Amino acid sequence: MLWPGTLIGAGAGYAIASIPGALLGALLGQALDRRLQLHSWAQLRERLGGRPALRNDELLFVLLGRLAKSNGRVVDGHIQQARQEMRALDMSASAQRRAIAAFNRGKSGSDRVRRYLRVLKAQPHAAEGVLRACWRMVWADGRADDAERDLINQWGRWLGWTPQQLKALAADYTPERKPLANRGASYQDALRLLGVTATTEPSAIKRAYRRLLSRHHPDKIAGTGASPAQVREATERTRELHSAYALIRERRDFR
Repeated sequence: MLWPGTLIGAGAGYAIASIPGALLGALLGQALDRRLQLHSWAQLRERLGGRPALRNDELLFVLLGRLAKSNGRVVDGHIQQARQEMRALDMSASAQRRAIAAFNRGKSGSDRVRRYLRVLKAQPHAAEGVLRACWRMVWADGRADDAERDLINQWGRWLGWTPQQLKALAADYTPERKPLANRGASYQDALRLLGVTATTEPSAIKRAYRRLLSRHHPDKIAGTGASPAQVREATERTRELHSAYALIRERRDFR
C-alpha cells in the first residue's frame, strides 16, 4: 500500500540528515498518513485542494463522456444512453449529479484514468461492467469509429483484458450480428466467441465456456430485471456458445 506522507517524510529527512533523518521523517510521515487516512497520491492531492480522486461510478461516467466526445460531437443518443446507465445503476439524486459532472469532465479529456483502471483490474466483474457500458455508449449514435474502438481497446489493456477477449466483447454489441449457428461458423469464429486461441488447453476452454454460459444464461439475465429483448438476445447468445463449444470440441477432439 502506498503511504505518500511516509515517502515524502523519508525523502525530506534524508536530504536534511541522511539515514537518521530519513528514519525520523518516515515515522512522522506515517503518523500523518494514518491521521489523515492517506493511501494514495490522489488522496493527498484531494487533501491539498486538488481534484478529488474518482470513485468507481464517477470513473465510469468519465469514460462514457470521453467516448461520447471522441468523434467531436455529443448527440442526443449519447445523453440518453448516459441516463439509461444511471437508471440501470439505480443512482440516487446526489449520485446522478456526480455522474453528470463526471460525464462532462470526461468530454474534456482532462482526467488521467490509467491508474484508476489498473486499480479496477483487481475487480473483474466491475471491470467487465465498465467495458460493456462503454460499448453501449459507442453504439448509442448507431456507429463505432476507430477513435472509439482505440479508446476501449486501450482501457481494456489497462484492465488486463487480452485482445481476443476484447474482440469477443465487441462482437456482443455489433448491430445485426448473425447467430454463429446460422453463418457457417468457422473454427476461428468459435475461438473468438469463447475468447480463447487454438493453443488454449481444453480445461481452460471448458472454464471459458462455462463462465460465458453462466454470464449470458437467459434465466440469470431475466432475474436482473432485463427487458424481453435483452432476454431474447441472451437466449441467442447461449445458442451461439453451445455451437462454438461443440465445434471446438470436435476440432480438438476432447470431451
